[in-house]
Amino acid sequence: MGHRTILHIDMNAFFASVEQSTNPDLQGRPIAVTGGGQRTVITTSSYEARAFGVRTGMAVWEAKRCCPELIIVVGDNRKYTHTSGEIMKMMLDYTPEVEVFSIDEAFMDVTHSLSLFNTPENIANLLKARIKHSFGITCSIGIAPNKLLAKLASDMQKPDGLTIIRPEDVSRVMERLPVKELCGIGRKTERQLTLMGIRTCGELGRCPEERLTGKFGIAGKRLKEMGLGRDDSPVIPHGEDDEVKSVGHSMTLDKDIDRREEVLRFLLQLSEMVGRRARRYNVTGRTVTLYVRYADFFTSFGKQQTLANYINLSEEIFKAAVELLDSVELEQPIRLLGVRLSSLRHQSEQLPLFEDERRKAFATQAMDEVNSRYGEFTVTFGSLLPSREKNGSFVISPAWRPSGIRNVDVK
Repeated sequence: MGHRTILHIDMNAFFASVEQSTNPDLQGRPIAVTGGGQRTVITTSSYEARAFGVRTGMAVWEAKRCCPELIIVVGDNRKYTHTSGEIMKMMLDYTPEVEVFSIDEAFMDVTHSLSLFNTPENIANLLKARIKHSFGITCSIGIAPNKLLAKLASDMQKPDGLTIIRPEDVSRVMERLPVKELCGIGRKTERQLTLMGIRTCGELGRCPEERLTGKFGIAGKRLKEMGLGRDDSPVIPHGEDDEVKSVGHSMTLDKDIDRREEVLRFLLQLSEMVGRRARRYNVTGRTVTLYVRYADFFTSFGKQQTLANYINLSEEIFKAAVELLDSVELEQPIRLLGVRLSSLRHQSEQLPLFEDERRKAFATQAMDEVNSRYGEFTVTFGSLLPSREKNGSFVISPAWRPSGIRNVDVK
């Protein structure tokens, strides 16, 4: 098999760059985008802010301490998803093999497009110029023989970089590269490798496979391949990707809460969002997961239960989430809540057998249709009526896709 040519496109400080490009008063200034409200964490920051040490995940007060002149901008998810979708369409002009990796990243397999565009550098430069002209933002692009190395290359020169790792250069590049630079090796794996005396990709590639599998199981073989710079995974176009395993939503709250009625109200709101998306794509699930992060930001837990039947009605998801909540003793006020439905399967279109269940299904369908036409929570549960205003921030999940079940309605 011949060498492939893969591009990885990484939008530079995407949310912050979009805000700066659409508001001239923000250009050249240190800004940070948050999910909403006054006490959420930093979603992303401009390069001007990063120069002061402002980083994703920081609390706003912490970021302000690093950069007193920092401008906080509440994120506009609708604007980001629109811009991302338009950029992904541009990529399809160069190859049909485009895999959306997240809202600001994508892979392109241009192996079969080179006869039209001559070189991968030409494709990269054309795409960079079009994105800059259309949206006033920059991206960094990595070109390599596989996805692992293309993503590595795109990180090497930021912002607005273009880096090529050619097949003949792979061994040289990997020899002294710290293992933590590879996508897929997190802090825990890095610590375990360090304890084994492995700090660089060169050392990882030379490590006997038996030693790695003894420590990491079947993942040990994959780690050795990564150390050698090998990756056979294909670029998977949208629509051909693996079946979605779960549907979930989470929100960071504008203020810490500890009263049960407040927690239940947010759980119901999240359950409705999860249920509505599951119903839209005609899936049901058996496993409901509750995720809680406490006010200290660092302490969190997730708890799940698997039900006897498959469900997608909001009230049934809510009931399961409440049972999970009641099974634990909350240690602190809550700052983030999440609900997820998993163990999914596609359900049949047939109506429920019993009259009560049919009435419930028809009522839910009617509510979904109204909300689809007029906006989220136009028709909602009575207990949500006092909270029609936005009470928390929604950060776009890395699993977001421009369409399909991974696409989340944003306002």
